[in-house]
Amino acid sequence: MSLQTLPSDAADSRPNRPEDVQALEADARLRDDIRLLGRILGDTVRDQEGADLFDLVERIRQTSIRFHRDEDRLARRELEQILDSMSTSETVRIVRAFSYFSHLANIAEDQNNIRQMRARTAAKIGGSGVLADTLAHAKAAGIGPDALRNFFKTALVSPVLTAHPTEVRRKSTMDREMEVASLLDRRERVALTEDEAAASDEQLRREVLTLWQTNLLRRTKLTVLDEVANGLSFYDYTFLREVPRLVNVLEDRLEEDGDQAASELASFLRMGSWIGGDRDGNPFVTADVMRGTLRLQSSRVMQFYLNELHVLGSELSIAAHLADVSEELRTLAERSPDTSPHRSGEPYRLAVSGIYARLTATAEALEVEITRRPVGKGRPYESVKELQADLDVLHRSLISNNARVIARGRLRLLRRAVDCFGFHLARLDIRQNSAVHERTIAELMDAANPGMSYLALGEDARISLLTNELRSTRALVSPFVKYSDETMGELNVFHAAAEAHAKFGSDAIPQCIISMCKGMSDMLEVAVLLKEVGLVHPSGRSAINIVPLFETIEDLQASSAIMDRMLSLHDYRRLVDSRGSVQEVMLGYSDSNKDGGFVTSGWELYKAEINLVDVFERHHVRLRLFHGRGGSVGRGGGPSYDAIIAQPGGAVNGQIRITEQGEIISSKYSNAEVGRNNLEILAAATLEASLLHPRQSAPRREYLTAMDELSSLAFRAYRGLVYETDGFVDYFWASTVINEIATLNIGSRPASRKKTRAIEDLRAIPWVFSWAQCRLMLPGWYGFGTAVEQWIAEHPDKGMPFLKELYKEWPFFRMLLSNMDMVLAKSSIAIASRYAELVPDEALREKIFGRIRREWHSCIETLLDIMGQDRLLQGNPLLERSVRHRFPYLDPLNHVQVELLREHRAQNPDEQVLRGIQLTINGISAGLRNTG
Repeated sequence: MSLQTLPSDAADSRPNRPEDVQALEADARLRDDIRLLGRILGDTVRDQEGADLFDLVERIRQTSIRFHRDEDRLARRELEQILDSMSTSETVRIVRAFSYFSHLANIAEDQNNIRQMRARTAAKIGGSGVLADTLAHAKAAGIGPDALRNFFKTALVSPVLTAHPTEVRRKSTMDREMEVASLLDRRERVALTEDEAAASDEQLRREVLTLWQTNLLRRTKLTVLDEVANGLSFYDYTFLREVPRLVNVLEDRLEEDGDQAASELASFLRMGSWIGGDRDGNPFVTADVMRGTLRLQSSRVMQFYLNELHVLGSELSIAAHLADVSEELRTLAERSPDTSPHRSGEPYRLAVSGIYARLTATAEALEVEITRRPVGKGRPYESVKELQADLDVLHRSLISNNARVIARGRLRLLRRAVDCFGFHLARLDIRQNSAVHERTIAELMDAANPGMSYLALGEDARISLLTNELRSTRALVSPFVKYSDETMGELNVFHAAAEAHAKFGSDAIPQCIISMCKGMSDMLEVAVLLKEVGLVHPSGRSAINIVPLFETIEDLQASSAIMDRMLSLHDYRRLVDSRGSVQEVMLGYSDSNKDGGFVTSGWELYKAEINLVDVFERHHVRLRLFHGRGGSVGRGGGPSYDAIIAQPGGAVNGQIRITEQGEIISSKYSNAEVGRNNLEILAAATLEASLLHPRQSAPRREYLTAMDELSSLAFRAYRGLVYETDGFVDYFWASTVINEIATLNIGSRPASRKKTRAIEDLRAIPWVFSWAQCRLMLPGWYGFGTAVEQWIAEHPDKGMPFLKELYKEWPFFRMLLSNMDMVLAKSSIAIASRYAELVPDEALREKIFGRIRREWHSCIETLLDIMGQDRLLQGNPLLERSVRHRFPYLDPLNHVQVELLREHRAQNPDEQVLRGIQLTINGISAGLRNTG
């Protein structure tokens, strides 16, 4: 917040390579932006809170730098004295200052990323972006436009938005931050006059002051429909325009090398959502909430279509006496209810107003809200295909009458949008825990078969009973039985799903996901419940995909055997064949990590994919994997492109779904340009993994054996600490903000599955979130150092040179270490030591933190040795600078958080203490970016 906002480290050496010069220039511009925003924030703090508070902020920042850099004990004591001397009111204001700086630094960093992305694009010839590069590689490999078109006919790339509570910012705050970003962007792209520059400066100051005077924290808990509304805002920011635009750009690229008269490219990019359909552990997602979700989604896309049609009508002012029109366009225009004499000679406008009238009537029939009204009455569209047919009439008329360039404008984007989003906008998944399905089926079966105890049956007996029920034409549910509230709630959700199919089309809810799937009966139970509402038919047809989610280490290990038996079961195989012989399997990254640690989770996921690919090939069924990745490395996060490319051969196969969660959604999709780039990355990686190395040679047997051994050693170390060390649960609850996280109003779902303190019952998000706040990031690395040391001791003949070879030759191992490199760079053992002091039992504190500290040092040492680096993030200088620049503003928030936790746990009744803790959680999350 002073003019010395960032250290000047760019002048140490003279760059030789052009890319080095470009990087230093970009770094300098980033520093300029951060200095500008920091100066404005500093001025705001001084004006609003006084010079004394501003000076205090600077003292804390400088002392924190000394402590972090050198673990300086003198600086630590000095910092503690400063913090101890502050009043609670001063502390809260200090926290707000440092938190807002983290938010503003993020904006500057995002703008710098956009700047560099545009620079790379401008420097390329023959196309820009990662997708263009991948197409060039495909062309070089002899894969022509026709082959690519055929590939995309059955391809699916689907980012799935979830409401997982890791985004701590309010939408009000995000809106102001987006305005700041827009102002920075304009300064970058437009040569401002002196007056314009002054006005821009004043507007920036206005936005920063508004931010300062806006609550960082939500005062009330979010409802599920609040979460739905927040998720839908990203369609306005990015998806509604960028999804169709990306598919059209790809279509153009293929036309450049092929036949321009070829059929249009299939819309392979489809948005998915869990928000409003994910019932696992969230009692607030009910049938009515799901209906409300579908209405909100439909309302958003219908309003978009109507707005586009309104503008399209104003654009298509083509007069009939100046340009020919097709006969079918003339017929469409004649059916329009628009009687205005001003448009009597403008058939395209008449046709558009007719489409507009029918679409508003459709919205009314679907019971969704819209703000626009038509010029006359229209008949509702029976399906989205009818709307597409009318828009195609406009397209064909323009093309056949030498107006191709007009057809390629707004009309083309609208036609593609309708194809991508239909009347439902996003494909909503419904998800529930297998235990709930089990209890529901048990109650239905026991009521239908007096004397039966379904829960007492073994797995084989259950399978036999459920398959017989699938073939039965009678209803299992009786109108004469009073079922429990839980069972009625589940049945109501399935009925609502069937209603959605009838109302919005089958794409509205195409998947039913089974959390904690542990056996065949878990999947068959869902099939029987779907049969009760008509989504599965006794003849063997299914209108919905039944998707098992394998989450724990044990479940991942059993997944291929379960699917082998399922695909061998005649009654289930008929359902799969009715869905085009495609079976989706979801893999859970979060719970497997909490269960077995980062190394073992990553390895068991990889092995599960290899085994699933083999099983599905034997059964001649197409496997589609759905990756349940979080934002943080501890929940499967990391760069999407690297993650997809590192999949084992055959695991992508043209179709992939990936969750986008919490703060990752806003970081990827708040800005249209960044959003388009992230969508491109998903599409390019899917194409490359599927076509350029679809069956890449399996890793050498000795690589797999070594990884098995490393995983086993890491698993033992991780489980030994987390689940087998006496007192670890007490240490965790005392040394992290796990209790206080629950007070934040950042999501509708409870933090634990059960009301216990057990790690097993804790959800993965608060588990990872808590370790991030205290800067240990333990779920993202613990066990690796011990595993490597023990493996080298057991294999002295191979040793470190073999592990270095593994890193160089194997994408999976390289990605594993790259993610650890990132997460360890954001950690701080010095900061973590202060959180350890919150543990009242000194012996317990020394025992556990001593183990964590030793493992942290061991992990970094072995990681750097294998990667051939002198320091963390040496191979990623952009991220290295970003992390280094953040510490002076991030570390003080941690120090303050520790002091406030001490106060709060000493039963200080001052409400500002808890509010201060909540503000530090917000600021630290902003500084770390991917926290949960």
